Amino acid sequence: MNRETILAAIDALKAGKTPAFTPDDVPAFGEEATRGNECMSPDSLKTVMASLTSADIPTLERAVRAIDEGDLAWLGFKVVYDPALAVNNVDNAVTKKYGDVGSADGEPLLFFCNDAKEIVCSRPVSPRDTFQMKDVTRGPSMHNEQFEGLTWASVALFDPIRVWLLGASDVAVELAKLASHVGFDVVVVDNDAAYLNESRFPDVDRILLPTDDFSALDEYAASPADYVCVLTRGHMYDPECCVWAERCNVHYVGMMGCAGKNSTVYEIVKAAGLTDEQWEHVKRPIGLKFGAKTPAELAIAIVAELIDVRYIERYDEEARERHERGLGRE
Repeated sequence: MNRETILAAIDALKAGKTPAFTPDDVPAFGEEATRGNECMSPDSLKTVMASLTSADIPTLERAVRAIDEGDLAWLGFKVVYDPALAVNNVDNAVTKKYGDVGSADGEPLLFFCNDAKEIVCSRPVSPRDTFQMKDVTRGPSMHNEQFEGLTWASVALFDPIRVWLLGASDVAVELAKLASHVGFDVVVVDNDAAYLNESRFPDVDRILLPTDDFSALDEYAASPADYVCVLTRGHMYDPECCVWAERCNVHYVGMMGCAGKNSTVYEIVKAAGLTDEQWEHVKRPIGLKFGAKTPAELAIAIVAELIDVRYIERYDEEARERHERGLGRE
């Protein structure tokens, strides 16, 4: 979500006008995302926005502050398609009750929620509302339409993490699709157009190096917040890629390969000036271990590790400890 868009919405409400968020601002309301969903459409976003008043300004101001502070936070939207059902439906055949009332009211709502589960909105909410407001910040959720009469959507107030796939290998083809699907911003780098092209890597950023090797990679810079997966074809340029990632001081870097190959890469990266501490920062081999062998299986192992790293990075200390306990990794 764009900071300037939220500020414009605040200005509109102060002037007594209806603010305008579009499906480009909130993709959950886009035609593709809502296709086949009878309960939500691009017009649903217009309905929510038309319901806002000056009482919603503090919610939007809290969102702006979250962006400024780099908070892990979301703006959420309550979409009501049957007010009576939204209020009166308190249970279903499987899940537990969240009080003696359903939703607090049958009206649309804009709300703020962050990873600390701080909720800001213009009206009181019910316990069931609170449960769903927190849950929808996970993204598309099985609980969004758990109760009849209403549904929920959200948009992140933070940028997705960028993942560099260095090498347009067959594993990278599978990984690009999976990493994009789970919310990473993917860029693939290679020096051969026969492997790095739109057919193999649609809908992601592509950097085709103009050299016969990966030396031109030095013309680019990754952010310290980025993740790097070293996947060069035949491992030919793995050392250069590891050196580049460590010089960019990225948050995470992993490399495919067996122990024998890793020892050879170690000698090359040491000669290039990498310290032992930097070498140890390279996850070897990349990915969670469960016996993956095919390109698709290896991609699953790698994206699972990226998700794990992302959760650990984003959690505060208390939440991180809960995460590790839940996985039996204390």
